[in-house]
Amino acid sequence: MKEALRQSLTQKLQQRLSPMQMRFVRMLEMSEPEVEEEIRKELDDNPALEEADRVNDNEADDGNFNETAEEMQLADYRDEDDIPAYRLEARNHSVNDVYFEPLAVDGGDSMMDYLMSQLAETDLGEKELAAARYIIGNLDDNGYMTRSLREIQDDLFIAGTDVDDITIKKVFDAIRSLDPAGVGANDLRDCLALQLRRMPSAEERDTALEIVSHYFDLFSLRHYDRIMSALGIDRDKLKKAVDVIRSLDPKPAGRIGESEADYRTRHIIPDFSVEVDQNGVITVSMCGNLPELTIESSFAVDDDNTVSDIAVGTRLADARAFISRKREEASDFIELLRMRRVTLMRVMEAIARIQREFFLTEDEGRLKPMILKDVASLTGYDLSVVSRATGGKYVATAGGVYPLKFFFNEKVSEDEESSSREIFAAIRDIIGGEEPGSPLSDDALMNLLHERGYDIARRTVAKYREKIGIPVARLRKRL
Repeated sequence: MKEALRQSLTQKLQQRLSPMQMRFVRMLEMSEPEVEEEIRKELDDNPALEEADRVNDNEADDGNFNETAEEMQLADYRDEDDIPAYRLEARNHSVNDVYFEPLAVDGGDSMMDYLMSQLAETDLGEKELAAARYIIGNLDDNGYMTRSLREIQDDLFIAGTDVDDITIKKVFDAIRSLDPAGVGANDLRDCLALQLRRMPSAEERDTALEIVSHYFDLFSLRHYDRIMSALGIDRDKLKKAVDVIRSLDPKPAGRIGESEADYRTRHIIPDFSVEVDQNGVITVSMCGNLPELTIESSFAVDDDNTVSDIAVGTRLADARAFISRKREEASDFIELLRMRRVTLMRVMEAIARIQREFFLTEDEGRLKPMILKDVASLTGYDLSVVSRATGGKYVATAGGVYPLKFFFNEKVSEDEESSSREIFAAIRDIIGGEEPGSPLSDDALMNLLHERGYDIARRTVAKYREKIGIPVARLRKRL
């Protein structure tokens, strides 16, 4: 067998992103609150960065230090909006009065803590409480059981706790009697039945419990005529019972462990604002309150005097390198913020230009077909840049807050000039006017859309109906 060495020449083209470009791509994907947090972290880590507002405040200071202790505490907050209300209260009380300041507290109790605190007030023994803790650990976030009692018994036995069938059933029933009603249910039907049994006895409640217990499949399929025939009731009584069922919570444990602060902060913060004046002029602006950053004065000039204040002797070179590195990092970060702001504004302005008719009328039917390529052609950016700039971003208009992805929609077909959003609006309008007792099928929707000038197939109607979250005709049937 012969061995030989061969030498070949190949040419390969590669494209690599610089660290600056990779950081810009990551920052472009961030929402406004995430960028604010990134700025705060950078201000803490880099002494060469500071807020421009603070620089102006220092220049306006006459050099006299006459701040009170309370003013120094208020200075710890970034702006006036961040100052808690209790910090601004007037304390018009005697010096001997006790003044209680609110403290930051942790969120609400977990589902385990919440349920176990209720069981602690029952007559369950230590062994039974241990079994209850293990059962609660097998509940999902909505309060449903994920395993059988037999499997839980086997696990407890392996862990050294032998619990018989009667005891495990007693503990399980105790959990199902806790608040909120429906916790410990095996499925949706069981969850609804548990809640109905807690309600005071009434005719509509009793009918609702009968439906859930024995005719749940017919109820889920909206076969109301068969339910009325089986129960021997009229439509009015059935409607009252169905209203009771619809008032129940299918996820009884969904809010356990959620603090009030978490509940109040579950809202969308828009990144852009679009305003239209009386002359039809559209103005795009960014809603964020990002601080303006600048280079700290002692890092702005790299001279011997600046360095001598920081280091002397053998540490002089290290101090100069530190100042140079931090100044460069600060400059890069400021440039990243500028690039992000310019990129987002150009993308949003391009969207406003393409979808001008929508912003003037707030009519979803006026949305034009628009894809990433259309915005990229106006801005000159790559498709990936446009995608990252629009992902997770929102715009506030006079008619509400919309995600930027809302404005992207394709043509129904090459021959059609109508956008998919226009078809969505037409489907919503048609279904909104249908008879509750006899909803329209997809074939009927297709025919009505044809009458409006939209030439689309039935399967396309079904696809669009599912996209906007509208169920099939059978499930839209109402009493």
